[in-house]
Amino acid sequence: MLRRHFIKLSAVGFASVMYSRLTYAAAPNSSLINYPDEAWAQVDNQWVKLTGSNGAVFTYQGIKVSIKTNGNGQAVYIQSPVAELQAVRLKWKYQTTGYSKILGDHWERSYGDLAWKTPGGTAKNPWYVLLNDNKQTACFGVKTGANTICWWEVKNDSLELTMDTHSGGSGVKLGGRTLHAADVVTAISKANETPYATATRFCKVMCAKPRLPKQPVYGINDWYVVYGNNSYKSIKEQTTVMAEFVSDTNNRPFSVIDDGWQQPDDFSLVNDKFKDMHKMAGEIKGLGMRPGLWTRPLIARLDDKASLLAPAIRGRDDAKTPILDPTIPENIERVKRNMRIYKQWGYDMVKHDYSTYDIFGKWGSRMTDSFTIPGWKYQDQTKTNAEIINNLYRAIRESAGDMYIIGCNTMSHLSAGVFELNRIGDDTSGKEWARTKKMGVNTLGFRLPQHNTFYAADGDCVGLTKDVPWDKNRQWLQLLAESGSPLFISAEIDILDADKKAAIKTAFANAARIQPTGEPLDWMDNQFPTKWKLNNKEVTFNWD
Repeated sequence: MLRRHFIKLSAVGFASVMYSRLTYAAAPNSSLINYPDEAWAQVDNQWVKLTGSNGAVFTYQGIKVSIKTNGNGQAVYIQSPVAELQAVRLKWKYQTTGYSKILGDHWERSYGDLAWKTPGGTAKNPWYVLLNDNKQTACFGVKTGANTICWWEVKNDSLELTMDTHSGGSGVKLGGRTLHAADVVTAISKANETPYATATRFCKVMCAKPRLPKQPVYGINDWYVVYGNNSYKSIKEQTTVMAEFVSDTNNRPFSVIDDGWQQPDDFSLVNDKFKDMHKMAGEIKGLGMRPGLWTRPLIARLDDKASLLAPAIRGRDDAKTPILDPTIPENIERVKRNMRIYKQWGYDMVKHDYSTYDIFGKWGSRMTDSFTIPGWKYQDQTKTNAEIINNLYRAIRESAGDMYIIGCNTMSHLSAGVFELNRIGDDTSGKEWARTKKMGVNTLGFRLPQHNTFYAADGDCVGLTKDVPWDKNRQWLQLLAESGSPLFISAEIDILDADKKAAIKTAFANAARIQPTGEPLDWMDNQFPTKWKLNNKEVTFNWD
């Protein structure tokens, strides 16, 4: 099937869509996807069809969509000087009935729901989609750092790319400027290349310059032991015990302090449980680990002026946890100031959380129909939601200096190339194995192609507690430690017998060194892969 639709044009493996019809608008660069057959715009919740000209320009009243070659991609530019634009959709006529399976990504973290699925329906495939016919794999996506939030839909006779241009819950007001919405890229598998290898290579196409840690990242995080009920004393105790299992002094592990250290509405102030965060960082360093800190950048103070706050969104508790409007420069300066404070305190890594939920009022798992409720807007309506997020991420990155940044609940495609690490799945658990299997194993199985191609892909912690069976946690620990991805352990120190201590020491030793990225061998048919290639050896796990 794929041979009828694609031609392999270079060693890199970029592809050009070849339609069964003989008359189509050819793109100026043959290594890229052809010009779309149709372009549509959404205004006032209505879709209107644009009129095409030479395949590269589409217009409707004042709205204009232009497609130009940009390196190895096709750049999409949008103008809408008057209309409040909600989205633009490009459509390519393309027979997809020969594909047996497709795989998309997620907006931010994944939620245990990634899988190779049967094509059909109206499912949104965030950022990119892979199509497989049991012989070859074709890839369609947009480059990371786009200025719109993008998804692909696979229909029986077409491929569609939607670029969302909302600002808050309303259409963006572009005025006289031209929006560089996205860069479309494609790839096709090489001879004898597995779908996993193709996916990994395509991630490199989408993100040419990932920002990666200098060494593998591993260590401990207290969340799944105390769930926020932490203190200076508990962090010191956990770090002291876990530091005993470190054997690689050339790559020290991190001790990450999660939620619970701060004043409830001010992440620049420490609470009475910790008293002195600079002293805490020094204590961790003295014990042989590197200090890390959790933060929520867009939380507002309860006494902040109403003019600084984001509009209240249904489903988000803005009364108890008001949110800063990220389009206001004063608020961005506060975010940057907090990051500089953490660095002054002596922290080597910051994990920032909740920003997607705080911006949209929804978790990624609930963004099936829309990203947020309709009708509301931020103070500055001239920027798309993707541009607003990009500006926030850049501010965090620039103000962090040489600290590592972990994004959590961050838009994956907008985090790539900006943050060293990204949490790729929803929370695992220190209370139930079923959640760790769902959120951890599934996430690692389907997003590891992004590891060291977008960022260091963090599959979340091993919740090593009495509530989770050790025979399952031992396997999850091994998978993380030998996959090449970051490893973090949340351990109840009073349950650590000789067997667990030996396993942790081995896991730390493996995670501290550079390893080949693990590969799920049965991911085409198993949503929770059990067969893995780890360090060039096949390993079978029993998750059930």
